[in-house]
Amino acid sequence: MDHLEIIKQIEAQKQHLNLRFKIREKAEAFTQKLFYTLFDKDSPVEGNLERLKVDFKELGDLVCWEPGKSCSEIWEEYCAKLPDLLQRINLDAVAIANNDPAANSVEEVYLSYPGFFAIAVYRLSHEFYKMNLPLVPRLMTECAHKLTGTDINPGARIGDSFFIDHATGVVIGETTVIRNNVKIYQGVTLGALYVERGLRNKKRHPTIEDNVTIYANATILGGETVIGANSIIGGNAWLTSSVPPNSFVTHDPVIKIKNLQK
Repeated sequence: MDHLEIIKQIEAQKQHLNLRFKIREKAEAFTQKLFYTLFDKDSPVEGNLERLKVDFKELGDLVCWEPGKSCSEIWEEYCAKLPDLLQRINLDAVAIANNDPAANSVEEVYLSYPGFFAIAVYRLSHEFYKMNLPLVPRLMTECAHKLTGTDINPGARIGDSFFIDHATGVVIGETTVIRNNVKIYQGVTLGALYVERGLRNKKRHPTIEDNVTIYANATILGGETVIGANSIIGGNAWLTSSVPPNSFVTHDPVIKIKNLQK
């Protein structure tokens, strides 16, 4: 096969006319700039918001493939939500600082906690998700996923003062509902019992009520699964059914210790 034929066959198989990887790059840059605008002391809010408006229009034009749909009109409505979003994100930072004995200051949370960054980006993306902006919310949370190892779908509904400790390996599915003052640890999965395209518009992921703590590597699955308020789910627990409020759920492994000395 000659070189021209190779090129011809590759080009023939590039069938997705709207697939441009610069969309992902622009979404990542937009997410980082938005984060800095809201939290970095040296980033000018007014100037950055103007630049973000331009960036968002370029990004919106790339992802809005439906004729006659202007995604750029969303920006002004989104900007009006930013003060409230910032207030809620700050509550998350305070919750982390208040609950983690390893946190020396709230500034340390903002600068170095992957769980905080993942939550903040989730909240910023969730508003776009509610506005039905295509693709961008998912690309924003994927930016956080890549940097933190925490995968929060932008469609999840999460209440105030949310705390993810260590964060690595956390998965929170699209239809998950998390109420207020919930704490989860590394490796926690809030997922679906099984994956099937026909379930697209169904609630597939669990509901976590107020003041629940879920320890490392616990797995909670299913759209009808509800973890009652004030419950504690121990590490490595596997749940596919609901538990009532004030429950203490533990996984009891069998551990054998053998003396190797004869």
